[in-house]
This record gives sequence, C-alpha cells and structure tokens, in this order.
Amino acid sequence: MGLAMTQGQVVFSKAGHDKGSAFVVMKIQDEYLYLADGRLRTLDKPKKKKLKHVQPTNYIADLTTDGRALQDADIRKQLKLYMDAEKSSNSRLSHDSKGGS
Repeated sequence: MGLAMTQGQVVFSKAGHDKGSAFVVMKIQDEYLYLADGRLRTLDKPKKKKLKHVQPTNYIADLTTDGRALQDADIRKQLKLYMDAEKSSNSRLSHDSKGGS
C-alpha cells in the first residue's frame, strides 16, 4: 500500500465514529493496525482499524517505561505531548503569517 507505519507512531482516524481522533499504533498485523488512546481504547482493548482508514503523522511516541509495563497513562501522556507540540507549532505559524517586520 505504500504507507510505512511503525509501532508507537501517532495517527489520526479518517473514518468511523472516531474520525479525527488521535491514537498510538500498538501493533501492526497485515493491513490492520491496533490503536490505543489510553481512554476509550485502552491497551487491553485496542481499536482494530485498516491502514487506509488512518492518517499517519511523523511523530513517534516514546513508549519506553524503564522496565515497568506500559500503561494507559503513558499513552495519554504521549498523545498530550504530541498535541501540545502541534498546538505550539500551529501557533507559531499563525503569528508568522500575520506579517511582521
């Protein structure tokens, strides 16, 4: 299909009732991804979604846990870091585009 996905990558849903939601790729199996957001879709019950129904980002979440088991709170934290970074980036872009000397 041409879309290279990796475990830990942040993606957005393009279809379904969760359209527009951010997830972290937990597992890749053939044309399916198993996604978690740490809230509705937990590590115990990830969302199974086809590759063509997600929009990948260039951001890879840091899923290292210093020897302890990965938890839903870790997923929530990584998604928050990504969203805050995007918000900050978009804020800088809008200030730059308003014109300044």
